[in-house]
Amino acid sequence: MANYSNQSPQPGADSSARAALPLTVDSPRMTQFVVPDLCNAAAISLLVLFGELLVLVLLFAGGPVTWVRFALMSLFVQWVAITSAGLLCWSRRWLASFGLAQGSVLAFLLVMCVTLVVGLSADAVISPAIDGGVAWSTIFGQMVISGIIATLALRYFYVQHQLRVQEQSELQSRIQALQSRIRPHFLFNSMNIIASLIATDPDTAESVVEDLSELFRASLNDAGNQVQLQEELDLCERYVRIEALRLGDRLRLEWDIEEPAQPVKIPLLTLQPLLENAIYHGVQPLPEGGTISVRLWFSEDNVHVEITNPLPDNDTRDHNEGNKMALNNIRSRLTALYGARADLSTTIRNGKYVTSLKYPITTQPDGA
Repeated sequence: MANYSNQSPQPGADSSARAALPLTVDSPRMTQFVVPDLCNAAAISLLVLFGELLVLVLLFAGGPVTWVRFALMSLFVQWVAITSAGLLCWSRRWLASFGLAQGSVLAFLLVMCVTLVVGLSADAVISPAIDGGVAWSTIFGQMVISGIIATLALRYFYVQHQLRVQEQSELQSRIQALQSRIRPHFLFNSMNIIASLIATDPDTAESVVEDLSELFRASLNDAGNQVQLQEELDLCERYVRIEALRLGDRLRLEWDIEEPAQPVKIPLLTLQPLLENAIYHGVQPLPEGGTISVRLWFSEDNVHVEITNPLPDNDTRDHNEGNKMALNNIRSRLTALYGARADLSTTIRNGKYVTSLKYPITTQPDGA
């Protein structure tokens, strides 16, 4: 573990290099053909389950109900379902390059081709026709059933994609609003600090203005934008410098940051709000202040962050609801970006309030 050392940024060093991104959030095209990931264990299990339900429906719809017929029908349906899913999964990126209509037609034809090949193979192996003929009527019936199911499945994929786009758009708008919001008390305190330092210590006042401008720049950045981990840590450092001028010796921090073996990204404004919560709800209510420890380390493909702050007594803890709301907002943001692979939890350990964060090391989040 390497200890994180505070390094004062050079005035104007990165202010001109980074420009605030627009406030608008682009959503995926509604006319793009999207095939969900059918190669994971959950999707394959559902395919097998629905395939067997279809077999039961066809078995009891007509004809003799025997174990042999059930086994043959199951073999045929599972071959068609799993092979079609595998080919759709293999070609999903290629299909995504087409529009909605073209992609749907190509996916439908792919399923039809699989059904035809499996049907001809089953006819040749299991029930060879007399005089070299092919039972085209049976194969035609199989393709009609497969076509109906493929059409319903593609329609389902389309509706699910529409709902997901709408939910992502609404959630991103909510994230943008939350991300752009700066607590009024912090802004007023910062402005008062600047005003009080202009006459006595103009250099420090200028540094506070630069730190505050970078915090505003980050809050106006695009929701879900990923930045280098060190950039997020620098943002936390700027915030702590401003709060240290207000709280003085009451605020003490311990940094324990592991150096990454390779460049690591993090969603912008993820650590800074957690650190702000720790100061606002853990240190500020205590007359004697307290120590906040920030620990960051890596394990396999995940980034782990643990922030520990003092736990005020019940009579001094009057911001619980605000703390829960802030954590829920950050948790919703991580869920929108990484799904179930990210986790944000809190616990009380040895009289301290501990916030734990875990998210995967990826070049792009799920929603990108």
